[in-house]
Amino acid sequence: MDEQNLRERVSAIADKRETLVRLLEQPNLGTLRIDVNQAIEELDDLLDEFNRTFSDRPIA
Repeated sequence: MDEQNLRERVSAIADKRETLVRLLEQPNLGTLRIDVNQAIEELDDLLDEFNRTFSDRPIA
């Protein structure tokens, strides 16, 4: 996998973060709130790691 392909895939994943944030705002989420919150945290960690690795052109 080349760098451009990797960037496109990571960017597509980063675009989905807002969907998770909106889901977290739902009042009837119940115990799934824990899983959604964890997914957001892990996504943020992934993006941070990616941006550290490819610091010349970070993704959001």
